[in-house]
Amino acid sequence: METRRLGRTGRDVGVVGLGAWQLGADWGSVDESDALAVLRAAIEGGVTFIDTADVYGDGRSERLVGQVFKEYDGLTVATKMGRRVDQVPSNYTLENFRAWNDRSRQNLGVDTIDLVQLHCPPTPVYSTDEVFDALDSMVDDGRMKSYGVSVETCAEALTAIARPNVASVQIILNAFRLKPLDEVLPAAQAAGVGIIARVPLASGLLSGKYDENTTFSADDHRTYNRHGEAFDVGETFSGVDFGTGLEAVRRLMPWLPAGVTMAQFALRWILDQPGVSVVIPGARNPAQVAGNLAAASLSPLTTDQSAAVQATYDERIRPQIHDRW
Repeated sequence: METRRLGRTGRDVGVVGLGAWQLGADWGSVDESDALAVLRAAIEGGVTFIDTADVYGDGRSERLVGQVFKEYDGLTVATKMGRRVDQVPSNYTLENFRAWNDRSRQNLGVDTIDLVQLHCPPTPVYSTDEVFDALDSMVDDGRMKSYGVSVETCAEALTAIARPNVASVQIILNAFRLKPLDEVLPAAQAAGVGIIARVPLASGLLSGKYDENTTFSADDHRTYNRHGEAFDVGETFSGVDFGTGLEAVRRLMPWLPAGVTMAQFALRWILDQPGVSVVIPGARNPAQVAGNLAAASLSPLTTDQSAAVQATYDERIRPQIHDRW
C-alpha cells in the first residue's frame, strides 16, 4: 500500500487506515470475535494506522485494539480523549489529561501512545495556551509521542494548525463534505500537519447500499443521532439529510468505473486530495475491510469524475451544510 507522512508525527502510514469507533459502540452490536477479525484482516491487508478513542464503548475499542496491537509490528495507533466528561473548557486540564491518558495506556497495553488527539473539544479549547502547554508536557513525560486534534469545523482546524506542535488534524472529509478543500488542506500542507480524513463514507451513505427503506438498530447513531440528539449531527451522515444523500449517490453512480463500488470510488476521491495523510473508514467484517483497502490500488479519478463529485456537491449538498462546519 502507498504510504504517506503523517504530518509532524514523522511517521509514515498506509493511506487507508481503520477507524475503530464501530468496534466499541454506536453502530449496532459487533461481538468481540468479529471485532478482532476486522482488526486482524485490516492489518494483514496492509493497514498500519488504527484510530480509536477512550469513549468508544467506554474503552472497549481501545482494549480490543490493544489486544491485537501486541501481535504485530509496524503499527501506529491513535486514540482520542475528552468526550467522557461534560463538554466545558474547564475540564481540559493537565490533571484530567493525565488521568485520561493513564486509562488509555492501560486499555491499549502500552507505556507510550503513538498519537493522542483531543476529541472534538469545545471551540475555546483550541485557543487556550495552557491546554497545549499541558499536552507538550505529556510528550516530554513520555506518555505519548505526538498529539493532534479531532475537529468539527474548518475554523477549529485552522486554529489548531497554527499551533507549533500539533502533529495532525482529524476532520470530516468526503464527497459530501468539501469545505476542508478550500483552506484547511492547503494550510495543513504548508505547515506540515497531517490530515486524517474521518467519516469518509458519510456514515455509510456513500457506500451506495442504502435506500429509502433502510432502517438502523436503536443503538446505532444513525437512528438516535439523526438530528443531533446525542452529539454533533455532522458526525451522522456528515450532517446531510438522508434523502438528499440518497439522491446525490444516485447521481454519482453512473461515474463509477467498471468493477468499482461506490464506497471505493468515494475513498479514492479522498485519497486524490492533496494534503490527505490517511483515510479511516470503519468496517464490521473482513469483507468490508477488503473492499476499503482496494481503494488504495485504484487509479486516481479522472477530471470528469472529480468534476461530477464537485457538481453533485454544489447542486445537492452545499446549500444544506457548507456554512455549518
